[in-house]
Amino acid sequence: MRPLAGGLLKVVFVVFASLCAWYSGYLLAELIPDAPLSSAAYSIRSLGERPVLKAPVPKRQKCDHWTPCPSDTYAYRLLSGGGRSKYAKICFEDNLLMGEQLGNVARGINIAIVNYVTGNVTATRCFDMYEGDNSGPMTKFIQSAAPKSLLFMVTYDDGSTRLNNDAKNAIEALGSKEIRNMKFRSSWVFIAAKGLELPSEIQREKINHSDAKNNRYSGWPAEIQIEGCIPKERS
Repeated sequence: MRPLAGGLLKVVFVVFASLCAWYSGYLLAELIPDAPLSSAAYSIRSLGERPVLKAPVPKRQKCDHWTPCPSDTYAYRLLSGGGRSKYAKICFEDNLLMGEQLGNVARGINIAIVNYVTGNVTATRCFDMYEGDNSGPMTKFIQSAAPKSLLFMVTYDDGSTRLNNDAKNAIEALGSKEIRNMKFRSSWVFIAAKGLELPSEIQREKINHSDAKNNRYSGWPAEIQIEGCIPKERS
């Protein structure tokens, strides 16, 4: 009689356990939304992962500077040409003064003149220094800049072959230290001021000569650039 009672209890226990397991599975199925098993497995794995923190996208600055210029200064960036397809650029206060997009940059020395007081561009011209006699017109253009003007100069391709002594003197008078060192296809950028003094800490000039061993492009040196912030006139 006792073995029969013990067996009956075991049967009852197994049935009860099965009912509990079935009910637990039913509740779990109701609580989990309909989704592929792979998604559910991924969700379970992701519970133990740390959240990924994304850095905010940096705010674009004037003339693509890495850091902003103070509000009481002008932002500028000069880029020489490099290779046949990389044209020179002159940017001032986030305005492209000369560049391929504007169609106003060409072989030789490219010059933009800006009114220092207003920050407005007054003239832009390019002077071919490989063909033609353009040193004379360029000298007159430089000398025609009004007092309190900023002059930005960049080369694309060759800026030296037909650069005569009068033109060199005009640029040298503005403070250039490298104009007499210009060679065939030298990359050169220069910023000058007429009728005012630029802060001594501003990088005003940079040059890179063509060298068959070190050229970035075939027959062309790498492009160079200078950028910075020019204090505005105090009111």
